Amino acid sequence: MAGQRIIHVPRRFVSHEWGGTETVLHFLTQEQRQKGWKPEIHTSLALSREKKDEQDGVPIHRYGYTYPYFGLTAGQRQSMDKKGGNLVSFALFLALVRAQNVRLFHAHALKRLGGEVLTAARLQKKPFIVTLHGGVFQVPADELKQMEESRSGTWEWGKALGLVFRSRHVLDDADAVICLGQDEFDTARKTLPHDRIHLIGNGVDPHRFSSGDGAAFRRQHQIPAEAQVVACYSRFDPQKDQATLLEAFLDLAIRHPQLYLILAGPETVPAYVRTLDETIAASPYANRIRRLSSLPFTGSALADAYAGCDIFALASRHEPFGIVVLEAWASGKPVVAARAGGLQKLITDGTDGFHFEVRDVAGCAAQLERLLSDPAQAHAMGEKGRVNALTNHTWTAIAERIEHVYQQAEQRQASRSGNV
Repeated sequence: MAGQRIIHVPRRFVSHEWGGTETVLHFLTQEQRQKGWKPEIHTSLALSREKKDEQDGVPIHRYGYTYPYFGLTAGQRQSMDKKGGNLVSFALFLALVRAQNVRLFHAHALKRLGGEVLTAARLQKKPFIVTLHGGVFQVPADELKQMEESRSGTWEWGKALGLVFRSRHVLDDADAVICLGQDEFDTARKTLPHDRIHLIGNGVDPHRFSSGDGAAFRRQHQIPAEAQVVACYSRFDPQKDQATLLEAFLDLAIRHPQLYLILAGPETVPAYVRTLDETIAASPYANRIRRLSSLPFTGSALADAYAGCDIFALASRHEPFGIVVLEAWASGKPVVAARAGGLQKLITDGTDGFHFEVRDVAGCAAQLERLLSDPAQAHAMGEKGRVNALTNHTWTAIAERIEHVYQQAEQRQASRSGNV
């Protein structure tokens, strides 16, 4: 019944730390509004002070939260806010339980928060869907270790909360699990005790990236019009491995005097950013490197940034999907990316981009050089990427596939309630 509320629950949602999850929620909720539903975003106050907000007609509700650890420092809390914090919000849970005229609950987080959404959905007798934005089955050990180190020296008192909210059963009990990448999907099908698993990637707004002003972007950042520009727009985090891309650039810079590198995004791991900055400062090519802060999602800045580069590169060690690849393609740019996670199937090597092995500096440099040395091939790859993005990855198509998943979940809920 159109007019019902679809309640989305991510771990956090703030414009100054915009990432893939925020992009998905922005476009998905806009599509759902156009279909007559009432999507809402309910989340924590992590990195925000605004309890009530709105984005293009979609209400955003934020609630107080805590990390259930004794001895947690302000720095550790900040680190958890930025990435992977296993928070709990009793206020959010109560709001979900009390919500009226709800069609379904869609969690965009696991752990305790995912358990809260699951429990609220069961109490309300509504369908529960979860999307694995950050992955779960394909996360490398070193990334898990990094998140564990963020709570070093603390004592966890919240394990009982996990039992209460059945946090370990979120994926087992979900009416539908949405995976973004093929690898995650394949592993989930082997691991989970049910077949309610769906492979639905992310989308892109094809019109937004077709009109970027690359010349203006270059002027703004003092990059010559004739420069060859390699760019990576992604959060600064070891997972994204800008360090490998930086080393590849330094290897190429001596042979390509017109080569520039742009790195831009929000910072999730400050120590990692300091290391990057030290490497850049010590380089003889520092004047050809631009390390920028997060590009605002609203306005033309992001489209201008893509238009201002010649090649987009993503060296991620782990990547469930890679929505920035779609954005680069929609801008007509060729892509060079690590052979990691969802990127392996998203990019057709040699057609709309080139792959290199994870952490392989020489391999990254070699693939970049192939495109730098052959502008015609680079242009052709960018055009093939554009066709791929516009044909297979529009938000309208993605939203329709998710709507089909919703309907299946509703049928399962109805059967469970004896209404079928």
